[in-house]
Amino acid sequence: MMDNEASELCFPLLNSSCRKPQTHMSEAVSVYAVLSILSLLTTALNLLVIISIAHFRQLHSATNFILFSLGVSDFFVGLVVIPTDMFMWRRCWVLGDLLCVLYFTLTITVLMASVTSMVLISVDRYMAICYPMHYHSRDGVKVVSITIPVCWVYAVCYAFFLFQKNFSNLGKYRSCHGECVAVMEGDADLILAFVIPICIIVVLYMRVFVVAVSQARAMRSHVTAATLQSTKSKKSDIKAARNLGILVLVFLICYCPYYIVVLSGGHMVGASLEAVMAFVMYVNSCLNPLIYALFYPWFRKAIKSIITLQILSPGSCDLMLT
Repeated sequence: MMDNEASELCFPLLNSSCRKPQTHMSEAVSVYAVLSILSLLTTALNLLVIISIAHFRQLHSATNFILFSLGVSDFFVGLVVIPTDMFMWRRCWVLGDLLCVLYFTLTITVLMASVTSMVLISVDRYMAICYPMHYHSRDGVKVVSITIPVCWVYAVCYAFFLFQKNFSNLGKYRSCHGECVAVMEGDADLILAFVIPICIIVVLYMRVFVVAVSQARAMRSHVTAATLQSTKSKKSDIKAARNLGILVLVFLICYCPYYIVVLSGGHMVGASLEAVMAFVMYVNSCLNPLIYALFYPWFRKAIKSIITLQILSPGSCDLMLT
């Protein structure tokens, strides 16, 4: 009887050991299969986004570099975050308290980088639609090449701030050995990672929508040859705003459930409900490149060039995709 009880413990030699989670085999196989597919798709699709924007010179624009940053954060979600969550699900944590906190820190870093990328997308579209005469000078590649690294540094600092209590008190917040949980600054996370970014995104896109509608009406009343080129440019900007608006909408749908849990007072990360809501956020990282494939012809052409290995031929970086 004692041997049977010991076999059910994560660390049989420790009195404070957690019990091994009990899971039906069919349930475990189903969950691991779904998460494995999600991880593989998220990693592969975002890697295609990264390669496409990095390789083809025609895609080296301010907007696409922001999408590149978003692709990098989503890539790490698929490569590191989801597999680690698979390891944690219904298993004992055997990697120690420090790696447990570092895992949560990495997760918040890449998720915060996604949030800041979405804010940058909104700012980019706001400038392109509302201030077209100043857009290329103010929000060009040089500006974005500075703001993106700043956003990533901010994401790293933010994550360490969020879990600072855990680094100074390793293992204090777990109830037994074999558990991986962490306490975070829930109020700060709610305000800095959700309320403020969402308000910025919503306000900017409402402004973009109003201006885009007025521009669309103006274009229908101007059909002269002199304004044809300007009209085409405005149509392109409005279409880009619509496509990126869909990207932002999907982001909001995937991220809101998690922060509703946080708003209800659930500040302990690692709990079961928080884990479910976190996986909903991870789905967003897989959906983003699928949205590109649906609405961006350049992405479909880039994928074809990558899969057929055309990018290995000389001069492929100058291939016209649009």
